[in-house]
Amino acid sequence: MNWIKTTFIILVAISALPADGDIHSSRQTAIVRAIEKVSPSVASVNVTQLRNVRGRVFNDPFFDYFFPEKIYRSQQRVKGSGTGVLISPDGYIVTNFHVIENATEIIIKLTGGKEYEAEIIGTDRVTDLTLLKIEGNSFPYAELGNSDDLMIGEWVVALGNPFGLFDVNQQPTATAGIISAIDMDFGQVESGRIYQDMIQTDAAINPGNSGGPLVNVNGDVIGINSFIYTGSSISEGSVGIGFAIPIERAQRIVNELKNTGRVDRSFATGLTVQALTQKLSGYLELPFSTGVMIVEVESGSTSDIAGLEAGDVIVRVNNMRVSKSSDIRKVIEENDLRSGDKLNLKVYRNGRYGTKSLRLGKVQ
Repeated sequence: MNWIKTTFIILVAISALPADGDIHSSRQTAIVRAIEKVSPSVASVNVTQLRNVRGRVFNDPFFDYFFPEKIYRSQQRVKGSGTGVLISPDGYIVTNFHVIENATEIIIKLTGGKEYEAEIIGTDRVTDLTLLKIEGNSFPYAELGNSDDLMIGEWVVALGNPFGLFDVNQQPTATAGIISAIDMDFGQVESGRIYQDMIQTDAAINPGNSGGPLVNVNGDVIGINSFIYTGSSISEGSVGIGFAIPIERAQRIVNELKNTGRVDRSFATGLTVQALTQKLSGYLELPFSTGVMIVEVESGSTSDIAGLEAGDVIVRVNNMRVSKSSDIRKVIEENDLRSGDKLNLKVYRNGRYGTKSLRLGKVQ
């Protein structure tokens, strides 16, 4: 009777196994479908760049010490690569500014290996974004998602050209992970770039991934991969801490680059201010000694419209304490604000604190 029982258990187990078709379907995960959807729109960005190098007339440290002026500087052509993503069927491509900086030639290679020479439509060093264009129509392009509605822990995929591997089989490499954090503000970093509201992910991002898309499981681009944290000045590989520019921020810049070829950050407030000193604070009998006092408000300016008056003391701008006029400009620059955007001011007037909303005006 035991053999009958054993045979019955085996038959039940075999009948419970999925059919071949079901096994294949189970492999078609949301991540697989997202990669299949976006991959055709991912491009390898290959550049020839001019880079400054230093050399010696004589390879002799003793000579260099006494004759440092004999060290010469020259420019060399070097090859580099990064990633871009097609965002329209007529050939517009988004990538990072640092990928094409100082480039004398930009060649785009699409999935399948077809190559195109790219034109620079516009660049923006501040946000580290560039818009390129290749000639043609009906290109596969990625759909842009919503980076204002992200959830920490949701799955994401980074696609790109790490270490030039796109050239091996003419298609992007994909890595998967989750959104580790959002709204990561780094402020101004090297070369004047400002990284604000960044998306952090543990999807592996390596040299060459810069400019490529970070996508959600729907296959929508929610960020532009930009840099990694290595924890070492020597290591160049991913340690699971990568950062992407949110696509809402990138779209705003791209639209300006497409329309005008540049980003206009000029603005006007109509304010004349001076730093509050301890002596001035004592003279005015203020309960604090740090802030910016308004000296003059231009009639008809956005400051006038906001209800600001001479004698008001601005103590905070967008919840940041200010002590000099350059602090206000720093808030504007680090938040990438421009004409039309608003500043929230905390103002002291006649013994009371209040708030004012100041819209940045256009330079006339």
